Amino acid sequence: MVNIPRLVIAAPSSGAGKTTVATGLMAAFREAGLAVSPHKVGPDYIDPGYHALATGRPGRNLDAYLCGPERVEPLFLHGAAGADLALVEGVMGMFDGASGMGELGSTAQVAKLLRAPVVLVVDASSQSRSVAALVHGFASWDPEVRLAGVILNKVGSDRHEALLREALGGAGVPVLGCLRRAPRVNTPARHLGLVPVAERAPEAVDSVAALAEQIRAGCDLQGLLTLAHSAPELTGPAWAPRAPETPAPGRPVVAVAGGAAFTFSYAEHAELLTAAGAEVVTFDPLRDEKLPTGTSGLVIGGGFPEVYAPELSANEPLRTAVARLAAAGAPVAAECAGLLYLSRSLDGKPMCGVLPADGRMSERLTLGYREAVAVGDSALAAAGTRVRGHEFHRTVLEPGTGESPAWGFVRPERRTEGFVRDGVHASYLHVHWAAEPSLAHRFAASAAAWAASAR
Repeated sequence: MVNIPRLVIAAPSSGAGKTTVATGLMAAFREAGLAVSPHKVGPDYIDPGYHALATGRPGRNLDAYLCGPERVEPLFLHGAAGADLALVEGVMGMFDGASGMGELGSTAQVAKLLRAPVVLVVDASSQSRSVAALVHGFASWDPEVRLAGVILNKVGSDRHEALLREALGGAGVPVLGCLRRAPRVNTPARHLGLVPVAERAPEAVDSVAALAEQIRAGCDLQGLLTLAHSAPELTGPAWAPRAPETPAPGRPVVAVAGGAAFTFSYAEHAELLTAAGAEVVTFDPLRDEKLPTGTSGLVIGGGFPEVYAPELSANEPLRTAVARLAAAGAPVAAECAGLLYLSRSLDGKPMCGVLPADGRMSERLTLGYREAVAVGDSALAAAGTRVRGHEFHRTVLEPGTGESPAWGFVRPERRTEGFVRDGVHASYLHVHWAAEPSLAHRFAASAAAWAASAR
């Protein structure tokens, strides 16, 4: 049995201020001397970056669709080990999940799986007494969800606050915070959401500090902490990045792209590669002109290469090194931004030229969960491996698939996608390897085998 005080921060809809409140609470409690474990419901990569900045610990995702409901508690316990408090930021509206699949992937489902009290963040900017009806509806919709408190956001004045508190007096849900409108703590956004922390580190530090100040001034921190301590014990066990039966020999070096252009990754991926026997080394394609010494495998995750296309293109020495590594047959796993980086060009700027395709920005947002199967064997996945993933991009790659596709999508529609060429596996699909550890095991083994053959 494990006793981790915890809260889920939810909202009736997107845009109510979940990230503002969750990040501010994380920073405020950390400043109070607590070790705070940050978590995010859903596949989002950007919010966990702000959570990590606020807490000093890796931001962890809890996605019941990508990883299965049975892994939510184990992954939570893994991330929260040694913490005094865990805060879980929800996704979308509290009851919104994977399209057409009921509660799967919703904040409400994760709250139930964790048996965590829920604090509802309400955008009160355009209402007064109606707030009571809204909160009552959310509190009564699913009796298994414990809606235990409300934080009112974007409150206009003392009079407005008084009206809201009076209305909620008979709703049976305590008001644990009341936040005024505060433009100075707003975080800039663009085509895929908030600008990641890695791209605005100094300003992000100031923003998080301002959020903590706002939370301290407007929220009952002691009441929230008491509520978190009311969560029951969890039975465990915690998830662990277990090693395969035969770890990769020789500790092959797996280089993982990072920096401002490649900020999308799940913390568990590096942990799984390490457990599989690899030495994980991060490099920045914007700044580094060489791959890490001894690189025998390359992982290029998601991010914003379209924002940095000129800079990525200008780093010709690294582009050449990536192309040579791929041409030599080394294993390369690329997702979304990585797929574009391996292409011939992006918005007319030369990229690595590993794949016979060209990328460009598009007006259309491609977004949603997917189910897929590996069409053939690759350095990442054995043929027939089934995964659940997520697409999130405003770019188009032409052509979108090669002679040997990476995946065959089976839901929501049937199509092939991505490229498998020699050791390269490249696709728009983001996959959480904790749901299918064989991907990390196979990739580390491929890197070890290539390193041995290249000696």
